[in-house]
Amino acid sequence: MSRKSVAQEAEEILLASDMIRLGARLQVLQTETSLSYDRLARLYREIRKASPPKGMLPYSVDWFMTWLPNIHATMFYSHFQFLNTHTPSTGTRALIDGYRLYLEQANAGRPESTDSEPVLSFTRAWMLLRFFDSNMLQLSDCTRCGGGFVAHAYEPKADFICAICQPPPRAGKTRARAAKKTRRVANTV
Repeated sequence: MSRKSVAQEAEEILLASDMIRLGARLQVLQTETSLSYDRLARLYREIRKASPPKGMLPYSVDWFMTWLPNIHATMFYSHFQFLNTHTPSTGTRALIDGYRLYLEQANAGRPESTDSEPVLSFTRAWMLLRFFDSNMLQLSDCTRCGGGFVAHAYEPKADFICAICQPPPRAGKTRARAAKKTRRVANTV
């Protein structure tokens, strides 16, 4: 029977702690570490000061195909792919570091007081990588801008146009409407 070293266990606790702070669900933690469910649940409660959420993980490849999630998923995957291939940060560590870079980029230019959730949660970012590993998603190059974007696997790549080059007609309307409503409420107070 092999025994886990104290250093190995400490490294996994640090890894799990980083993932919890970024919003990982328990199912993600169980898959990425060898720590027990009870230990992870206690660590989650200690860090988040709340019980871990229950329920199934989001499982839909199609979620990544809508215009805004597609742009954010592509941004995260580009960070992850670069870190995984060109730095010592690989695997789960590349996931964590890539997600931190994504958060920096996604929040760039936003006011500090904005506490809104990122478009791509940590758990969805992890699922994205699982979908790539299982060949359910691929990167397709846009025929207009040449950028690589997340797309369904085995879709023809010849006529692919990304969500940035061809946004849907109502893209961004709800966010602009919400900002206008917030300004109106602030002016009445």
